[in-house]
Amino acid sequence: MLEATPLRDGWILRHEPDALPASVPGCVHTDLMAAGVIPDPFLGLGESEVAWVGRRDWTYERELTGASAREQTDLVFDGLDTVAEISLDGRLLGEVRNMHRSYRFDVTGLSGRLSVRFVSAYGEAEAVRGRLGERPAAYAEPYQYLRKMACSFGWDWGPTLVTAGIWRPVRLEHWSTARIARVRPLVTVDEGVGVVELAVDVERTRGEAPLALEATVGGVRARAEIDGAGGSVRLRVPDVRLWWPRGYGEQPLYDVELRLLHGEDALDVWRRRIGFRTVELDQRPDAHGTGFTLVVNGERLFARGVNWIPDDVFPSRITRERYRERLEQAAGAGVDLVRVWGGGIYESEDFYDACDELGLLVWQDFPFACAAYPEEQPLRGEVEAEARENVVRLMPHPSLVLWNGNNENLWGFRDWGWEPRLAGDSWGEGYYLGVLPRVVAELDPTRPYTAGSPWSGSWDRHPNDPAHGTHHSWEVWNREDYADYRLSVPRFVAEFGWQAPPAYATLRRALPGEELAPDSPGMLHHQKADDGNGKLERGLARHFAVPDGDFDRWHYLMQVNQARAVAAGIEHWRSHWPVCAGTVVWQLNDCWPVTSWAAIDGDGREKPLYHELKRLYADRLLTLQAEDGGLVLAAVNQAAGDWTATATLRRMSVEGEVLGQVAVEVTAGGRSVARVNVPRELMPAGPKEFLVADAGGDAGAGTGGNAGADGNTGPGTGGHASADTGPGRNTGPETGGHASAGAGAGGNASAGAGADGNASTGAEAGGNASTGAEAGRNASTGAEAGGNASTGAGAGGNASTGAGAGGNADATAGGNVGAGRLRALYFPVPDREVPYPAPRFDVTLAPGGITVTARTLVRDLLLQADRLDPGARADRGLVTLLPGEEVTIGVRGWKTPDAVSARSALYCVEPTR
Repeated sequence: MLEATPLRDGWILRHEPDALPASVPGCVHTDLMAAGVIPDPFLGLGESEVAWVGRRDWTYERELTGASAREQTDLVFDGLDTVAEISLDGRLLGEVRNMHRSYRFDVTGLSGRLSVRFVSAYGEAEAVRGRLGERPAAYAEPYQYLRKMACSFGWDWGPTLVTAGIWRPVRLEHWSTARIARVRPLVTVDEGVGVVELAVDVERTRGEAPLALEATVGGVRARAEIDGAGGSVRLRVPDVRLWWPRGYGEQPLYDVELRLLHGEDALDVWRRRIGFRTVELDQRPDAHGTGFTLVVNGERLFARGVNWIPDDVFPSRITRERYRERLEQAAGAGVDLVRVWGGGIYESEDFYDACDELGLLVWQDFPFACAAYPEEQPLRGEVEAEARENVVRLMPHPSLVLWNGNNENLWGFRDWGWEPRLAGDSWGEGYYLGVLPRVVAELDPTRPYTAGSPWSGSWDRHPNDPAHGTHHSWEVWNREDYADYRLSVPRFVAEFGWQAPPAYATLRRALPGEELAPDSPGMLHHQKADDGNGKLERGLARHFAVPDGDFDRWHYLMQVNQARAVAAGIEHWRSHWPVCAGTVVWQLNDCWPVTSWAAIDGDGREKPLYHELKRLYADRLLTLQAEDGGLVLAAVNQAAGDWTATATLRRMSVEGEVLGQVAVEVTAGGRSVARVNVPRELMPAGPKEFLVADAGGDAGAGTGGNAGADGNTGPGTGGHASADTGPGRNTGPETGGHASAGAGAGGNASAGAGADGNASTGAEAGGNASTGAEAGRNASTGAEAGGNASTGAGAGGNASTGAGAGGNADATAGGNVGAGRLRALYFPVPDREVPYPAPRFDVTLAPGGITVTARTLVRDLLLQADRLDPGARADRGLVTLLPGEEVTIGVRGWKTPDAVSARSALYCVEPTR
C-alpha cells in the first residue's frame, strides 16, 4: 500500500545571515512575523512597513531522508507560491511557476538538503510583461502576468502583501508496482438510481503487472480490470437519497472507496464523499431576455448568494475550523449559494467539505479577475494545466454547481478602454470562450460552465446587459442612490453592494492608540476603495444629515446605510422572481480589518448587514414596493408550501397614532410571489406619516430556506453590501468617474443624527459611466416611493426591523412583532426629512441579553455588543420598534452584564438637528 510521510517539521527560512524557524504550510510573511522580524501588517500602517518582503527572493530548506523499501519515492507539493526552483542535495528537481497547481518529483534513493528557492513574484511578473507586452488592468500591480492569487497584490478591499512560500502541505509518497494518479468521478442520477463512473489514471513502475480496480459506494461493489495506464469502473446505486441545497431538503453524502489491486494486494486507495443530485443552468431566451436560473434536481431556484474572497490574505492560515465557522455564518444568514470570486484561489477541500455538509451551492470562478491576461506561453500552458487539475480535484463535491470563466474581463474588454489599447494583442478571450469550456466539457460534463460574470451570452449584446445572463450592478455604489436598484430587474445580479466600516472592536484592535475619525491616518489606510470615503459620505447624505466630528454616530449610520442599500436591491429583485433568479451580494467576508462591502469583518464580527441578510434571505419575505404611482405589498414565498396570511396595513404618524388600517388576505403559492395593491387611502401623506405591514410567516420567521422551507426561521435584520473589484466597484479612470460617499453619522441613542433616507446610488450597470446604466437612474431624484419594507423574524424579539428603503421614499424593514410575524415599513421621504420624535425607550436585563421597550417610535435600534466586551456578540442587528413594542436582544460573551452599559452601546436614528 502507498505510504505517505508528511513533511511539516524541520524547515528553516533563509533570512541572511539568519536561518529562521519556518512553518509548512505557511508563507514568508507569517514566518517573519513569528520570528519578530516584521510587524503585523494588519495593524496600523504595518502593511507599508513590510512592502519589501514581496520584492525579495526567499529560500526554504530542510534535511530529507528518502530511504524506503518501496520501488519509488515521490516528493509531492500540494501548493507552491509561486515561482520556485526545487533542488535536493544540489540536484535540480524542477522549476515551477503556478500557485494553483500541485507538483510531484521522483526522489527515489535521494537524500540530503532539500531547498525550495522562491523568486520574487514581482520580478517574475515584470519579466513576463517585458516579453509579452503591457496589458491593461483595473490596478497598477502586475498580477495578470503570473498564475498567482491576484488579490495578494492588493484590491479595493485588501492589502498589498505579495506572498511566497510552501502554502499547502508537502509529503513523501512511497509506492511499488503502481499508484492511483487521478480519479475523475462522474456522478449522475438516472430515474432514482445513482450512477457513479470512476475514470482512473495510474502510474506504474512495472508495466507488465496485471491491475484491477475495486470500488464501493452505498453498499454496491464493482470491479474492473485496468488496461495499460487507465481504466474505469461503473456503479449503479438504487434508491439513492438526493443531495439538496439548504432549504430544499437534506444533504446525504455517500462514502466512495476505490482500491487499486495487484492480485489481492491493495496498492493504493482513493476515498471521497459524493452526493447524488442533478444540476442545470437554464439560459433559454424568453419575453424578458435571456434567463440565468439554476435548476437542482429539477427544482428552479432563486439563488440567495454571497461573494466569497480568500478569508485571509495569507491563505495558509485558514484552518478547517475557520472555514467551517465562516460558512456556518453564511448558512445562518439564509445564504444558499457562495460564489468563489476569481481574484482568489480554487478553494480548498476544507471549504468544499463544509459546503457539502451545509447545503451551500458553490459557483467557482476560474482565477482571472479585472485584467487582460496574455494567452501566450508560458501562461497558456499553465492555465490549461491548472484548469485540468482543479476541475478533476473538485468533481466529487455535490456543492459545486457552476464553473465561471472569469470576473469582469469580458465586460472590461468592451467598456473599460481595453480594446483600443490592446490593438489586437491577446487578452484572455481564448481562455474564457475556448480553453476553459473545452476542459470542463471534456472532464466534467455534469456541470454547467459560463464564460464570465457579467456575461450576456453573446458579443451581439453588451456583456453587462441586465436583460441577459449575469449582471454586475456597480453604477449605484459608484455614482447614484441605492433607490435606483429598483429601476430595473436584471435576470441574475451576480454582484452589487455597499460599504461600511468594520465593528468598533475590530477598529480598536487594528488601529491601537489612534483617535478614530473617518479621515484619521489608520482609517484612511484601511480604506482601499478609490474615493471610498467620498462615496460613503455622498451616499449617506442622500438620507441622513452627515454628522460632523462624531465618529461613533458616523460609524453607526454608515452601517445602517449599508444594510438599507443591500435591502433595497434584494427586496426589489426577489419580488420579481422568476424574472430575476438570484442575487449574490458583494461580499460575505474580509481578508483583513478594513472598511469594505463585507457583511462579516476581518475579525469575524458580524456587521448589521449580516443580520439583515437573515431577513432578506428568509424563505418568506414581506416587502412594500412603489410601482406605477402606488404601493404594492409583495409576499415572497420561497418555501415549498403555500403561504396564506392576513396582512394588516396601518398608516401611522411618527408620533404613533394609527391614521388608517385595513386587513388584506395574501396567498402565495410555493416558490412564488403574491402582490397586493395598497389602498390609496393608506398611502402616507407627507413626511410625518409612514406605512406598516404585518403578516404571519407561519413556521417561524427567518433565515433563508430551511429544509422543508415552510416558513422563515431566525432573526431578521441585518444587510449585506457587495462590491466586486476593479472598474466595476471602483470606477477608475477607465470607467468614468465615481460617486463618492462618506462620512456618516453614528452614535448613541442619545446623539443626534439625521433623518434616515436612502443612501446609495443608483443604476445597475456596473462601473462604467457609459455602460448600460440602468434606465432612468437619477441619483438626485427623489421620492422614490417604493422603499422596501422588510420583515424580520427574530429570535426572541418582538419587533424587529429591517432596512430597506429606497429612493427618497424610504421604505424600511420592520421586524416582526411577535414570533413568526413578518413586517414591512414604508417611509415616503428620506430620514433627514422625517420629523422623528426624540427616541425614548427602557432597557432592562433579560436572561442572556437585554430587553428594550419603546416609548416612542425607535428607528433602526442597534446594540453594538462589541462595545460591551470585544468578545461579545448580539443575536440580531437593526430593529425598528413602534411605541409600546419591545425586543429582547440576546448577547453572548458579555462577562458582566448591566443595563447602564447596555444603554451606552445602543444606537438608533435621531431627529435631524
